Amino acid sequence: MSSEGQERFQTLHELVKAAKLKLNANIWDYLVGATETETTMQRNRAALDSVAFRPRVLRDVSKVDSSATFLGRRKIRLPVMLCPVGSLDSFEPGGAATAGRAAAAFGVPIMVSSVTQPGLEESAKAAAEGPKIFQLYVRGGPDFVDDHVKRAMDVGYDAFCITVDSAHYSRRERDIAKRFVKHWRARSEGMNYQAALAWSDIARFREKHPDVTLILKGIGMAEDAEIAVKHGVQVVHVSNHGGRQLDHGRGSLAVLPEVVQAVGGKARVWMDGGISRGTDLVKAVALGAELVGIGRLYCYGLAAAGEQGVLRVLQLLEDEVQTCLGLLGATCFAEVERNQVVAAAPTVLPHVHSAFPLLAEPERGY
Repeated sequence: MSSEGQERFQTLHELVKAAKLKLNANIWDYLVGATETETTMQRNRAALDSVAFRPRVLRDVSKVDSSATFLGRRKIRLPVMLCPVGSLDSFEPGGAATAGRAAAAFGVPIMVSSVTQPGLEESAKAAAEGPKIFQLYVRGGPDFVDDHVKRAMDVGYDAFCITVDSAHYSRRERDIAKRFVKHWRARSEGMNYQAALAWSDIARFREKHPDVTLILKGIGMAEDAEIAVKHGVQVVHVSNHGGRQLDHGRGSLAVLPEVVQAVGGKARVWMDGGISRGTDLVKAVALGAELVGIGRLYCYGLAAAGEQGVLRVLQLLEDEVQTCLGLLGATCFAEVERNQVVAAAPTVLPHVHSAFPLLAEPERGY
């Protein structure tokens, strides 16, 4: 990002504020909202705020390396992924292409949603040689799935993801109250295929596409993680859709340890859910996540300043992570000891922006 842009956005909360000023009320509520009472979204934040650090001191932390590896294949700058978000073009016309360019330029992966623009092929082209994953909502039978797998692999995606926590559309009351319907949600053709998705479909996928790295996104308990491993799934992704599907679910960070234990090293474990600061990222990795997804956070950057805004979010997140690691007495993620993250009482009531106290909003939700 240019020095002018870096001067403009020196903290993450400034990007959140800039995004709100640029987006209309309908799109803003679509971005920050969740389902029904928004309890799951709040529990995402509460789970992160219920963990505290135990720092080590008098260690040489003059050099801190916050890099990681992606699927064991290549080095990435942070253990961070841009999560799939429907209708990214609502925040910036280039949508997933703009976000993909930023991810590639910074050096982290993007997971491209099947319900965002500019589509599978163009999004891959924008991300160029950067690490990338294609995520599918199932809207057809086996031929539909197989066609998307072939198209994704043909244009260089590193892995294929099926979202499994969206069997029914949720009731996002911020949108309903305004009678606001996103264009991609207005078209419900094929939704019955997602609702009918079963473990037998995962078994068929593995048999049909044995060489494709498969990710299941939306795992919320140890029992399903164990079944996923038995079906040869390479990545178990702990997620509750940012609180946008099942209401009154648990926070993702609270789910993570049981999934890590259930998987037992037989698959990689990723997670997302409320990640807003560098300290959140360090907590998730310390508790067993190999890769951590961000959603709303990079969308603020996208809305605020396009590609440069996403880059700035990642730069600030990296700075926060390196500061956190150094103050924990670690020069890299591997040096953070499990006993350095412990349970603690939260200090604030959780909401979508409770990680950004400088917003000083007069009411919850900013």
